[in-house]
Amino acid sequence: MDLFPLYNSLKIASISTFITFFAGIFAACHIARLPKAVKGVLDCVLTLPMVLPPTVVGFFLLKTIGPFGPVGSSVMNLFGFRLTMTWYSAIFATAIVTFPLMYRTARGAFEAFDRTLLYSGQTLGLSGTYIFWRVMMPNCKQGVLAGTVLAFARALGEYGATTMVTGYIPGRTATISTTVYQLWREGNDSLAYKWVGVNLAISFLVLVAVNMLENRYEKPKGPVLSPLADK
Repeated sequence: MDLFPLYNSLKIASISTFITFFAGIFAACHIARLPKAVKGVLDCVLTLPMVLPPTVVGFFLLKTIGPFGPVGSSVMNLFGFRLTMTWYSAIFATAIVTFPLMYRTARGAFEAFDRTLLYSGQTLGLSGTYIFWRVMMPNCKQGVLAGTVLAFARALGEYGATTMVTGYIPGRTATISTTVYQLWREGNDSLAYKWVGVNLAISFLVLVAVNMLENRYEKPKGPVLSPLADK
């Protein structure tokens, strides 16, 4: 059993999650402070890849970074290499598809943040960078970590947009999802089931991690007192 699809999938998912982590936090932090109307428009634009079919995202991406696309042709002419049908092509696809998950989760955490802590830090003369990383992020870490784990899981299982820009090349662009599809086409169900089992195991571990994060950072609830307790 060639483990390259597993290694390639983990590599692509890790890199794209790293990108969406910072991009999603940056966008969520700034957009959460905008007026409601502007926020609504930007929400629609930034979360569109989450509701579009992955193949549609892959189609637009292929028309952009493909050999005849504006970005792809420019990179080909300037640097002499193509942005499609390579392992790193999948990073573009997975980053775009997973970005809405990270953005929406982080934005929800930032909007629930107690702003009085921010104002208190400002009155103490703390810099905005210090307040963000040492005050805001620790208080919002539950949502941020959950968004990161979900983005990683989504990137690991991405198929539609990825296969549009990378195809299936054994030992070069193959991922777990594309390998399962290719094995099914070849009628090799026994090996396909093994990769399905690998994907199920990873997905289960991700869900366990999300539940552990929710339980770890859940605020403890005090006892409910009866209104007649003091009487």
